[in-house]
Amino acid sequence: MGFIVALDGPAGSGKGTVTKKVAEKLNLVNIDTGAMYRCVALDCLNKNIDSTEIEKIKEVLENIEIELKNQNGNQVVLLNGKDVTKEIRTTEVDSCVAKFAAIKEVRDRVTPLQRKMGEKNDIIMEGRDIGTVVFPNANIKIFLDCSVEERARRRYKQNIEKGIQTTYEEVLTLIKERNELETKREIAPLKKTDDAIYIDSTNMTIEEVTEKIVKEIEKVR
Repeated sequence: MGFIVALDGPAGSGKGTVTKKVAEKLNLVNIDTGAMYRCVALDCLNKNIDSTEIEKIKEVLENIEIELKNQNGNQVVLLNGKDVTKEIRTTEVDSCVAKFAAIKEVRDRVTPLQRKMGEKNDIIMEGRDIGTVVFPNANIKIFLDCSVEERARRRYKQNIEKGIQTTYEEVLTLIKERNELETKREIAPLKKTDDAIYIDSTNMTIEEVTEKIVKEIEKVR
């Protein structure tokens, strides 16, 4: 097993941006596990399968192929051989991914894929249950938090930059709904472990958060 950094936190807390920067500074492989659940959601959406249709979802999971690649410092997501890096970030996927991620059969399929990625590489893996389920024995665990209003502001800004038309109020509502689903679901809920380092990024810049995490990792690496 390689050196494992587990970074968990809610949507919009800055996990994606921070893990990319930390990975670059410390030469770690950056793995966004949320992208994998988004692939499942997208595949089901494309086949008009609802999150309640478990048997149909099982069929999707039997044939799904998800691959994460790093190209020129950016993560490229392949779903069944197709580049879906942009497709998995639409509001349609945003609105349903938490429902698919809460399904036991989905997590049973995706979790082993995530663990396999840490077998031969030094990685920083971000998600919702990395420190609790995927890598409970990670070398270091970080829980990155942020106020719901700031998380919504950041996600709204990202959407505008990507050309995704939405309002701040819509994003705030979606963020709150996702938080409710992710923290209260029965299977692998989002929560901080006792041994995780807690960081509230509400009033911190990306650079400040990055430097703090880098220093914490360097203490144990």
